[in-house]
This record gives sequence, C-alpha cells and structure tokens, in this order.
Amino acid sequence: MPSQTAATPKPRSRVHLGGRYWTLWSSSALSNLADGVLKVALPLVAIRFTDSPALIAGLGIAFTLPWLLTALTAGALADRFDRRRLMLIANIARSAVLGGLLVLTLLGGGSIWVLYGAAFLVGVAETVYDTSAQSILPQLVGRDALSRANGRLYAAELTANQFVGPPLGGLLVALSAALAIGAPAAFWVAAVVMLLFVRGRYATDHPRTTTIRADIAEGLRFLGRHRLLRVLAVMVGGFNFAINAVFTVFVLYAVGAGSALQLNDPEYGLLLTVMAIGSVLGTFLAEPCERVLGRARSLIVTVFAVAIMLAVPAFTTNLWAIGALFALGGAAISVWNVITVSLRQRVTPPRLLGRVNSAYRLLAFGTMPLGSAVGGLIAEILGLPAVFLIAGLVTLSLLSGMFWVTDGAMSRAEEDADRVSGAPGGTPDGSTATAADER
Repeated sequence: MPSQTAATPKPRSRVHLGGRYWTLWSSSALSNLADGVLKVALPLVAIRFTDSPALIAGLGIAFTLPWLLTALTAGALADRFDRRRLMLIANIARSAVLGGLLVLTLLGGGSIWVLYGAAFLVGVAETVYDTSAQSILPQLVGRDALSRANGRLYAAELTANQFVGPPLGGLLVALSAALAIGAPAAFWVAAVVMLLFVRGRYATDHPRTTTIRADIAEGLRFLGRHRLLRVLAVMVGGFNFAINAVFTVFVLYAVGAGSALQLNDPEYGLLLTVMAIGSVLGTFLAEPCERVLGRARSLIVTVFAVAIMLAVPAFTTNLWAIGALFALGGAAISVWNVITVSLRQRVTPPRLLGRVNSAYRLLAFGTMPLGSAVGGLIAEILGLPAVFLIAGLVTLSLLSGMFWVTDGAMSRAEEDADRVSGAPGGTPDGSTATAADER
C-alpha cells in the first residue's frame, strides 16, 4: 500500500460555524426526533390492525422503497432549486401526511394499507429532505469547517433518532395512537419554523434548461469519472452490505434461551444502545483523528474496527467483549462518515452536490437489502458464525480501496475543486446567501 505520510493535509483551522449553521442544527435535531418517534410508533400502531409478520415487515419496505425509486430525482431537484426551500416543502409535506393520518385515526378510518401509504409518502419526502440537507451544508460553513460541522450535525441526528425518539415513540403509543401520530407532525412543524430563520437563498448556478433525466445522467457521469469518489462509493456499498448481513440475523444469535448470548429483549436493546453511544462519541472523535492520524490512516483504522466488530461474535460469546467492540465499531462508522462526507462536499462542484449525494445514498440503501438476503441465506446454510466471519472478511477486503484513497489523492482532489470553482479553501461556495448572515 502506498505510503500515507506524504501530502498529509494541513490541520484545518477552527472556523466559527455561525448562527445559520446552529439554526439548521436545531431544525435537523427536531426533524430527526420526529423520524425516531415515527419509526417506532408506526409499527406499534400497525399491530392494532394486523398480527401478520409479513404485513408488519412491509412497513419497513414502504419506508425505504422511495430511496430506490426517487433518490436520484431528489438529487436532481436539490441541484436545480433552492435547497432550504426543498427542505421546508419536504417537512411540511411530512407533517401534512401525518396530519391526514391523525384525522383518519380519530375518525376510525385507519388500516394497515393507510399506514403503508403514509409510510411511503413520508419516505419520498425524506429522500428530498435528507439529500438537500447534506447538500446545503457547504453553503453554510467554509470548507475548513466541514468536518466539525458534519460531526456536530451527526451527533444531533443520532441522539434524536436513536436515543430520544424511539423510547418517546413507545411511550406515546402507550398513551394514545393519535398522540403517537400527532407528535412527529408537531416536531416537523417546529423544524419548519426553525428552518425559516436560516436566512439567505441556497440555489446553485443550475441553468434549468436541461431535463431532470439529463441532470441525473450528468451527476452519475461525474461520480463515475471521479476515481476517488467512485472508490469511496464502492467501499460504502461494501460496508452496508456486510453490516446488514450481520444485523439481519444477529437477533437470532443474541436473544432467547437457546441463543449464544441468551439475552432477553431489554438486554438486547441495551447492547444495541452501546453501539449507538459509540456512534455519537465517534462524531466528536473524527476531527481529532483527522488532525492526528491524517485522513487516510483514520479511514484504514475504521475499516479494521468495523471488520472486528462484525467478526467478533464468531469467536466469542463474552458479552463485555462484544459490547466493547460494538461501541468501537459504532464510533468507527461515525468517523468514516464525517471524513468521507466532508471530503465529498469539498471536491464536488456545488451545482452537482445533490446528485452526487443521492447517488451515494442510492448505493448505500441498494446494498442493504442484498446484504440482508445474503446474510439470511448464509445463516440458513452454514450457520450464524459463518455470517459474522464472512462479513468481517468482506469488510477487510475494502482495504484494497485504500490504494487509491490516500492523503495525497484527497488533497489533490480538493485543490482541483478549488481551482475549478475559484473558491478559496475557507469560503462557503455555491450559495447566494450573504456572509453577513453568519453573525
């Protein structure tokens, strides 16, 4: 593997993130709180209409199917129109869908099929919101501050979505199905109000003379021709394939008297919470890792950490060891995300960022069901330990991508992007908002 010591990036100065960023951060936290409540509340409401496992599982498909059907279109819209306005429309749409569902529930008109429709529509709006939210960040903060900005944003999203939202959703369903449906709608309305205070316009220089189809093709061509981003995209797909292969069947390994770990339901939830805690901590570790180790070495460490996390259940049933490595793996995933997303935001032209982000997310979500299917098949034929071991080896194989993902390659890609855009490294680019709004 080429040496990673050459062309290590200079430490990035600690740039003030600004008031607009923190207002967006607050809006994002509220939006993710709504997501966290809804992803628990809707299945719990669904069991009032059906006890069919297949029909309940169908809710998950209804939520995620829009990523496969509409992600690329969402990216094209994020590059064609004002990104803040798209985020506002998406959250208004989500709150309106749940408002309609609330009315039907109060009138006794709810059903599993109505929940499917609501989940699908919320999922469509989510593709627009998430793609626009990731694309707007370089327009709010300078490139030198992207790692810190992404880290703080991921911390808020993980805390709201994984810690606060799910238990709150369970509590609300216990009180009232209508309350559980109405609360996320209220949170999205509050997120809209906060987003209205993010002043400025966040359009790109898109001429709007092309078709959506041509726009999507242009974004895919850019990703396909950019070797650094292309390699990272493949690595992300590999990560998600391996992770989903493991966690699709891990409950069989962990829960029940006949399982390897013999955990009960609350203990299993606590084990997964340990991983989530590691993920939140990792968002704060990414920037120091980038400074101390350099980006390439940091990414190499994350690959090893995730591989060990996925493979460890094949070698031990020691709950403390598995928990510790789950926390380490969760932190590593966050470090990977902060570094690579920040890099992608720096090297992608602002007018293409939405389309490139959506192509990444399409790949990430596209490999998830495949990983789940393969994990289940391997478990059926070879047993659960084989799933963990193979997933770990698949993750380790991703290290081959680091032949191209070097510190020098990342720095050169950023320098090339600066030359093309004419923007200095610490200046927000691609936005028509004024710098005075930062104060």
